[in-house]
Order: sequence, then C-alpha cells, then structure tokens
Amino acid sequence: MGEGRSSHPGTPRRSSWHDVEAPGIAEFEQLAREAYERLPRSFRDLCRDLLIRIEDFPTDEVLDAMDAEGPFDLLGLFQGIGHAQGGAVPQTGQMPNMVFLYRRPILDYWAENEETLGDVVTHVLVHEIGHHFGLSDADMDDIEDRAD
Repeated sequence: MGEGRSSHPGTPRRSSWHDVEAPGIAEFEQLAREAYERLPRSFRDLCRDLLIRIEDFPTDEVLDAMDAEGPFDLLGLFQGIGHAQGGAVPQTGQMPNMVFLYRRPILDYWAENEETLGDVVTHVLVHEIGHHFGLSDADMDDIEDRAD
C-alpha cells in the first residue's frame, strides 16, 4: 500500500478504512430494512405481519433445537407458523412470525466470502422469509435476483 499525501509534507494520509467499525445492531437493523425494501413489492406485500429481529447470536435453546455445533453455524432463523403450514391467519395468543438475522455469524460469513455485506443480508433475509411461504430454493433465488 502506498502512502497518500496530506496537507503536511511527509505525513501519511489516513485511509478511508481507518475509522471503520463493524456494523452494530442499529446499523444491521438499517441494513436489513434497506434489504427488505429492495425486495419485489409483491413479495413484501405478503410479508406485512412478519417481524424482522437482529440478534448478535442465536440463543442456546435455538442452537440445541437446530443441532448446531456452534454459535456461528446459523445466519438466520424463521420462527413461527409459515403460510405453508396454515399460518396465514394468526390465532388468538399466537406469537407473530419472526425472522431473526444473527449479526456476528453473518459478519463472520461475510469476512470469509467474496460477497458484499448487503448481498449476504439480502440472501439470508430472503431465505428465511422463504420459509414463511414454503418457497423452493429456485423461487427464493428468483426473488433475490429481482431485488433492485
């Protein structure tokens, strides 16, 4: 890497990465909202009552239920009753359907792959929402491809 010039000769200029931090929960929530808004309107219209939550890691109970070997094994999770299982109309006392995006495992995946963070979040979001509707992988790929 070369040194840039600053206003003082001989003083290296800071790179644009100098002050960059990993996105926290609030930034991830914003990224997830933006990714969701980019999905096709027809798909979003079907998701009105779906809640999207950002957590650092899945709970131990979730890891046990999913037979995960460690906390970095799950990037996201759909929790609730999907439309494919008759969950289109909520019942009294039923918790809302939720999609959890796990920030730290997503960041770890992003660091190990050649994809943008936005693309990874969009992929996980579409995949987990796809469970809500019982969509095939091909259907989910098509929705992801149509995100603008």
